[in-house]
Amino acid sequence: MNYFNCNGKLFEAHTAVIGPDNRGLRFGDGLFETLKCSKGQLLMADEHFARLWKGMQVLQFQVPKLFSPDTLQEEISALLKKNGHQQSARIRVTVYRGDGGLFDAVNHIPNHIIQSWELPETNGQWNSNGLVLGIYDEVKKSPDILSNLKHNNYLSGVMAALYAKAQKWNDAIILNTAGRICETTIANIFLIRDGIVSTPALAEGCVAGVFRKLLLRELASQDIKVMEKEIDQDELMQADEIFLTNAIYNIRWVQGIGGKVYDNRLTQKIYSTLPPTIL
Repeated sequence: MNYFNCNGKLFEAHTAVIGPDNRGLRFGDGLFETLKCSKGQLLMADEHFARLWKGMQVLQFQVPKLFSPDTLQEEISALLKKNGHQQSARIRVTVYRGDGGLFDAVNHIPNHIIQSWELPETNGQWNSNGLVLGIYDEVKKSPDILSNLKHNNYLSGVMAALYAKAQKWNDAIILNTAGRICETTIANIFLIRDGIVSTPALAEGCVAGVFRKLLLRELASQDIKVMEKEIDQDELMQADEIFLTNAIYNIRWVQGIGGKVYDNRLTQKIYSTLPPTIL
């Protein structure tokens, strides 16, 4: 049986811990981080917690001193041990405001839930078959002070994922309100053309991905030209290669979008040179 942590206490899976007045349930008032554990180590933990703390500042939480990255890491370790997930696991940390209406929150102290799931041995390996994607344009993402955060109001991703499943795609590309490429439902997107790697700038509304940030740094250290920029749909279709990144799957090659087939030579080279510290 799996367990989860709620505000520092362990509960059996499916135990009810919030009520109908909870603002996280009512309004999506909160944030989340998805971390990876490999061989007992949390990968890129400092980057994840820095993004979480920045998000809590943006959402105007009042963070007590006892609620710290060190405390969360201790609680994550205890949960992984309880669930037997110390070798390879996906961990989700959800932070949410407690009870109250829209204008009268009981308080602004963060509540939190930690969950873990075992990952298969093949997680993070090169996906030789490639992904098939499509473009979802019915709900667009607005670049604003929330767009770079992993917040719990995730309807654009939910709707895009439902559409992708109906179309039998592996994932869907989400556009911003200008109609340009933003991200996919669970990943940042990168294009390669003529040896130059491009990805949507944070000002375009994509999540400020932890793996995205570290990969940009790694590409620069390898003298691979990389650009953060505006990317329209025509440029997407004219790319030589496309790949996705996130903290769980690392790099995944995209082999097709709308009938266009993409190569993977440089993508596979980039994948093969990634340092083990971020895998």
